[in-house]
Amino acid sequence: MSLLAVAGLTKRFGGVVANRDVSFDVRPGELVGVIGPNGAGKSTLFDLITGVLRPDAGDVRLDGRSILGQRPDEIACLGVARTFQKLRPFPEMTVVENVMIGAFQKTSDVAAARAASLRALEAVGLADRAEAYARALSTGQRKRLELARALATGPRLLLLDEVTGGVDQATVPALVRLVRELHARGLALIVIEHNMRVIMEIAERIVALQLGEVIARGTPSEIMQDRRVIDAYLGEAWRA
Repeated sequence: MSLLAVAGLTKRFGGVVANRDVSFDVRPGELVGVIGPNGAGKSTLFDLITGVLRPDAGDVRLDGRSILGQRPDEIACLGVARTFQKLRPFPEMTVVENVMIGAFQKTSDVAAARAASLRALEAVGLADRAEAYARALSTGQRKRLELARALATGPRLLLLDEVTGGVDQATVPALVRLVRELHARGLALIVIEHNMRVIMEIAERIVALQLGEVIARGTPSEIMQDRRVIDAYLGEAWRA
């Protein structure tokens, strides 16, 4: 059985169709990449999966059961966590306090939440910054903070929205290693990524979107050679 099954998701904003009949699945422990140009509907798809938005049509199933209509916090408690493209930590709170916001999804005990948060910070390589204020972090460190906060919820499925976006090229390899480490621990991931070299490296399967529709699904090698993906997103230079 699939861990997550997305079936026929459609979302309209007035006359604009952000997602149209999007379907794919994620198996336990699998890493699925989502690619497409700006405006393809990638972040909207994450909003639909996590309950931020309600679709106009279609269904989202976790462990075979529909989670439509559930609030984001309820979906998080079921084991689905996400990061966001725009980094908005609470700047006047410490790093560990920011992560504890995620940990409180699982416990109301402050000591237990702090302990879970410190474990999450250790996992993302940010334990030495636990007592620093979030405002003092670099962009790459804020990416790790986002990851830690999501991990503190105890997810089975983690949705990453451009985890390497906006960081300098020297920081990218360490973030890629971190994603690989999380995957190696058995965590299922859906990763939105514009850096094609990154997504080709880490994804087991890729879903390509264009104007809200799925135009291709397959392995990285299949996607790289798909004419629809080349025309809509990669370009001939990539193929060469």
